[in-house]
Amino acid sequence: MSLTPPVAGPVQDAWLVIPLFNEATVIAEVVAGALGTFPHIVCVDDASTDGSAVEARRAGAVVVTHPFNLGQGAALQTGISYVLQATDAAYVVTFDADGQHQVQEAAQMVQRARDEDVAIVFGSRFLDKRTKPGFLRRIILWGAVWITNQQTGLRLSDAHNGLRVIRRDAAQSLRLEQNRMAHATEIVLQLARTRLPWVEHPVHILYTDYSRKKGQSLMNSINILIDTIVK
Repeated sequence: MSLTPPVAGPVQDAWLVIPLFNEATVIAEVVAGALGTFPHIVCVDDASTDGSAVEARRAGAVVVTHPFNLGQGAALQTGISYVLQATDAAYVVTFDADGQHQVQEAAQMVQRARDEDVAIVFGSRFLDKRTKPGFLRRIILWGAVWITNQQTGLRLSDAHNGLRVIRRDAAQSLRLEQNRMAHATEIVLQLARTRLPWVEHPVHILYTDYSRKKGQSLMNSINILIDTIVK
């Protein structure tokens, strides 16, 4: 399939929601790199201890802070609730803080949601061969995808990709309670229950030394599989 052309100019009708925990060394670069395309960004600081909130705010993001560490699922729910309650945005875009997602692909996904009138666009690293997760990680993630598909009734190729575009009506249905990696399955399950139209979009996940150390290690992939099974 051909990629949707990038949108021209800033995406004014969407907000990036970025869960944030101890990413002070990279978050300013991530926010600054996104602002030219997404002028509306909210970072949910999940009780970081390294000044992440200060760096995100200084870079130009709105920052909402959790007084205690509640987990990524809770941070996403806080960010989504903020967008729904404080703005009239048409779309929520979930985006990771560690630099592994690409802003232009997020913009393409918003444009595709508009063009095809779909409520959810799931990013997938397995629709093409650009992402190189490694053999063992690929097998583990495929296992998590199979389990998630059995639980949700959808047929996704990548169920644990943090890059998603969610239209406002679909976002209003989310009530996330899983705070660890199982929240990714929970999002898919709750969105599936809306019966709103969805598509997958090919994305290139950038595995860097930093992202592997922070959250994309092989052990973390194993934790994803365990959380998916026992959620």
